[in-house]
Amino acid sequence: MLDEFKKFLFRGNVVDLAVAVVIGAAFTAIVTAISTGLITPLIGMIVSRDFTEMIFTINGSTFRYGLVIDALIRFLSVAAVVFFLIVKPMNLMAERRRPGGEPEADVPPTEAELLIQIRDLLARR
Repeated sequence: MLDEFKKFLFRGNVVDLAVAVVIGAAFTAIVTAISTGLITPLIGMIVSRDFTEMIFTINGSTFRYGLVIDALIRFLSVAAVVFFLIVKPMNLMAERRRPGGEPEADVPPTEAELLIQIRDLLARR
């Protein structure tokens, strides 16, 4: 049982996933620091308020909607960086790797589309 567990742990996918999680956490920390340290204050200057001070109170309960806006800005920052630095280049590389650089084959017609084509051909007779 211990050998089986060891094989599972050192299988390529598990190790790759662990590395991805660690790198992702470090990457997120960097983007969060940039967002919190640079982007959020710049936007705060535009709206003339600090996001941490954006609150409203109802029946003694305080709602900090500025923190939600700040988290949304962080999320969008991380998503943009991941898209432009990881996803877009990977898509370009995958496109170049395709044999002959040819576009992917067309999707075959569905059964309903085939029946419509047959009906139209029979109607022309």
